[in-house]
Amino acid sequence: MESALRIVSVRCEYRVNPLGIDVLRPSFSWKLEAEARNVFQSAYRVVVATCENFKNIVWDSGKVLSDQSVHVEYEGQTLKPRTRYYYKVQVWDNRQNECWSEVVFWETGLLGETWTAEWITPGLETTACPLMRTTFSISKSVRSARIYVTALGLYELELNGVKVGDALFTPGWTAYNKRLQYQTYDITDFLSSGINVVGAILGNGWYKGRGWEGKTNLYGDKLALLCQIHVAYEDGSEDVFGTNENWRVAEGPILMSEIYHGETYDARLARKGWSRADYTDADWANALILKYPKDSIIAQEGVPVKAIETIKPVQIIHTPKGETVLDFGQNMVGWVRFSVEAAAGWKVILKHAEILDKDGNFYVDNLKTAQQTIIYTTKGEGREVYEPRFTFQGFRYVQLVEYPGTIQLDNFEGIVIHSDMEKTGTFACSNELVNQLQKNIVWGQKGNFLDIPTDCPQRDERLGWTGDAQVFARTACFNMDTALFFKKWLGDVKAEQMENGGVPLVIPNVFSAPVNTFISAGWSDVAVILPWTIYLCFGDVKILSEHYISMKAYVEYIRGVAEDEVLWNSGPHFGDWLALDAGDGSYKGATPKELVATAYYAYVTDILAKSAALLKQEQDEEFYRNLHRKIVEAYQQEFYTPKGRLAAQTQTAHVLSLMFDLVEEQNRQRTIDTLVRYLEENQWHLKTGFLGTPYLCHVLSRNGRADVAYKLLLATDYPSWLYQVTKGATTIWEHWDGVKEDGSFWSADMNSFNHYAYGAVGDWLYREVAGIELDESKPGYKRIVIKPALCTALTWAEAELESMYGLIKSRWKREEAGDVNLAVTIPPNTTAKITLPYAKRGSVTESGQTLESLPLVVEQDASGITVELASGSYNFSYAAEVDWIPDIPATIDKMPWE
Repeated sequence: MESALRIVSVRCEYRVNPLGIDVLRPSFSWKLEAEARNVFQSAYRVVVATCENFKNIVWDSGKVLSDQSVHVEYEGQTLKPRTRYYYKVQVWDNRQNECWSEVVFWETGLLGETWTAEWITPGLETTACPLMRTTFSISKSVRSARIYVTALGLYELELNGVKVGDALFTPGWTAYNKRLQYQTYDITDFLSSGINVVGAILGNGWYKGRGWEGKTNLYGDKLALLCQIHVAYEDGSEDVFGTNENWRVAEGPILMSEIYHGETYDARLARKGWSRADYTDADWANALILKYPKDSIIAQEGVPVKAIETIKPVQIIHTPKGETVLDFGQNMVGWVRFSVEAAAGWKVILKHAEILDKDGNFYVDNLKTAQQTIIYTTKGEGREVYEPRFTFQGFRYVQLVEYPGTIQLDNFEGIVIHSDMEKTGTFACSNELVNQLQKNIVWGQKGNFLDIPTDCPQRDERLGWTGDAQVFARTACFNMDTALFFKKWLGDVKAEQMENGGVPLVIPNVFSAPVNTFISAGWSDVAVILPWTIYLCFGDVKILSEHYISMKAYVEYIRGVAEDEVLWNSGPHFGDWLALDAGDGSYKGATPKELVATAYYAYVTDILAKSAALLKQEQDEEFYRNLHRKIVEAYQQEFYTPKGRLAAQTQTAHVLSLMFDLVEEQNRQRTIDTLVRYLEENQWHLKTGFLGTPYLCHVLSRNGRADVAYKLLLATDYPSWLYQVTKGATTIWEHWDGVKEDGSFWSADMNSFNHYAYGAVGDWLYREVAGIELDESKPGYKRIVIKPALCTALTWAEAELESMYGLIKSRWKREEAGDVNLAVTIPPNTTAKITLPYAKRGSVTESGQTLESLPLVVEQDASGITVELASGSYNFSYAAEVDWIPDIPATIDKMPWE
C-alpha cells in the first residue's frame, strides 16, 4: 500500500548525490508528496553517517519541530576531505503520518587539502590541441577511485580509452586569475588490474584562445593540466597519482580550436588508442612543470555544460547564390555531428549562420569576425563520424561549403548544448503566437546560459553582460533551476568587483582599460539585484549572507559618487539601451541617464536595507532605509514638477518611477495615465529598451491597466514581441527590428538573433497572465500567490513551476458565456493566497462545493474573491459578474485572434 506521505527529491546543495562538494556546512532540501489536502510538515530529522548502514553517525539532528524542508544546514562533526557521507530524512506531518526518505549521499572534494600534483604544460609550439598521457599500475583490489582535475584552458579526460564524464568545456569559465574550478569524477569502474592510462586533450578555450576584440592569451599564454588520482584499496591503503614531468605529450589531430572560429580536424593524424595501455608513446615528449599557483582553485560550483538534446535538420536549401544549406528549423547553440564516407584527404567544411537574407542567401555579416567554421579532413577508412570538442556555434543554418558524396539529411544532426539546468517551468495559452514567443524565450536561455549568462552565442562577443543577466534573471528562474548556475557566476561577480565597490560591465571581466572600470546603472546593479532574485525564488538566505559585503560595497560606491549622496548624476551610463526613442546615432535611449541611474540607486538601496534586516544587521538596516527614503525624496524633487508631472517624457522614465515606487502616492495615477497616453500616441506600441521593457507590462497590470499590457503583448506589427514571431524568429532578437518589415536587416555591427534581454517579458507571462507569484515575506514559494490577469483576447492560460517545495499549477479558462474556471495545485508544506478575478460571494464552487462549505478564509474586494488555503489540487468555477477587460482598439491593424 502506498504511503500517505512521501519524501522525494532529497538534495544536498541543490544537487542529487553530488561528488566534490567543498562546503563545510552543506544544506539539505526535500519535497513532500501526498494525495490529501492541507498537508504540512510538523517535524523533521536528518541523519548523516559515513557508512550506508548508518553505524557511524556523524550527525543526528533529532526530531526537530519545524516545517522547514529547504536549506536545512548540517551541524555535525567537522567534515573530512574526500569522504562520502550518507544521509536520510525522516518527516512527520500534521496528520500523524511519518516516513523516511531513501538513503542518498554527498561526497566532499579536496576540502582544502594541498594538491600534491604539479601543474604541467605541453611545451609544444603549435596551434594543435595537445594530447597528454601517463600510465599507473593497480595491483590490489580497488574499493574506490576518484580523479580531481582542472586546467588552464579546456580539457577532456580519457581513462583506458574511455571518455571520463559527460561534462563539456571543463573546467568552465571563471575569473581564472582569482577562481579556477576543479572537477571530481568517480573512476572506480574505469580501472583494471595492471597498467592503466589516463590521458587529456587540451584546448585554448576562454583562457588562452582568441577572445574579445581578437585578443589572445587573455589569462595566460600556456595551456596546462593539473590532475590527481586517489585510489583507495580494500585493504585500507591508498595510492595517489598526479601530473608531473613524467607525463608524455604530443600533437593531436585537432589542428585548430577556437571558441569563436570553430575547429579544424585532420582524421589522418588521429592517434588510435592513444589513451590505452597497448599504445606506444616512444615518440612523445615529456611534459614540463609549470610554476602556477594553486591557491585559487575551488571545487565545481556551477552546473556543468552538457549535450542536452539532438535535433535533425528539416530541409536542404539551394540558395539563389548556389549555396547548399541545411536548415535545422531552430536557432540553436552547439554544433553539428555529421557522418561522411570518402577516400582519405577529402574535406568537409561547414559554416554556420543564424539567418538567411531577404533573398534567401546565407548571411554571416552579423557574426563580425567570428568564423564559426568546421573543417574536417577524412581518414578514408569507411564511415567517419565527427563532432567538435572545444568550440560551439550559434546557428540555424549550416552551409555545406564542401562535402564529398551525396548529401543526405540523415548524415547530420544538431547537438544542443547548455548548462545542465533542470527544466522547472512551462507556460502556454490559447494564442499560438504567444506560445511561440515563450518557446523563443526558453531557446534564448538555452543558447546563452552556457556556463555564464552570455549576451549572444554567435558573433565575436559571447560575454557575460551584467545588464542582460539581471533583467532576465526572474524569467530564467521560472524556466529552469538556475540556482547553482547563478551562484557560480555571482562568485565571479564578487571576485571581479573593484576596490572602490564598482562592478564591471561583463563578468568575467575581459575588457581592457578604461572600459574595464566602466560602471553603469542597470548593469553593475547585478551585484545587488541578482542575489536578491535568487533569495526570492529559492528561499536561500545564505546567498544574501555570502554576498552581503559585495552588495553593500556596491551601494557605497554609488553613495560615494552621487551628488549629496542621493542623486546619481555622473558616469557614462548605457541608459535605456537600444530604446526606440534614442536620438540619431545613439543607442542609449531618450530617458535621461541620471534619472535611470538614480532610480536604480533607490532600488538597490531598498534591496540592501531588506537584506540587512534578514541578516539582522540592525544598524545597516536603519541606515539604508533612511538613505533610501532620502534618495526617493531627491528623485521626486529632481525629476517631478511641483504639480506632480514627471519631467522626462519617455515611457521608460514612467515605468521605472512606478516599478521602483519612486512616485508620491498623489501623483501615481497621473504617472500611469501619462504612460498610457504615451503608448496610445504611439498606436499602442512600446519604445522601451533593455531597462524599461522588462517592467513595462508589470507596471501596467499592477496599476489597473492590464488591458494595455495585453495590447502590447498581442500586437503583431513592429515594434512588438510578436512581430519577431511573425518574421519567423525562433529565439529572441537583440533589436526590435533585427529584421525590418521589408526583409532587410538592422546594422550588421550589432544584430544578434539570439539575445535574451527582451525575453524578460516571460516572467510577466508566468506572474500575471498565469498568475503564479511568490510572497516576499515567505520566499521560495513557501507562501504562493495565485492571481491571474484575465482578458478577452485569451480563452485560457496555464503555467507550471517546479518550486523548492514541489509542483505549482495555475490554469484559467474563460467560457463564451463568461463563466470562469481556475484550477490550481499547491504543493505540501506550503500555503496559497488565491484571487478569483471578477468573482462574487455565492457564485463560486470548488469541485462542486460552495466556498462556504470549505475550510477556507474568504475575502471579497473590488478585484474579486480571495481565498487562503493549503496544499492540494483545487478547481474553482464561477460566473464573472463584471464586464471583461475591453477589447484591443482598432488602431492596431491586425491581431492574432482575428
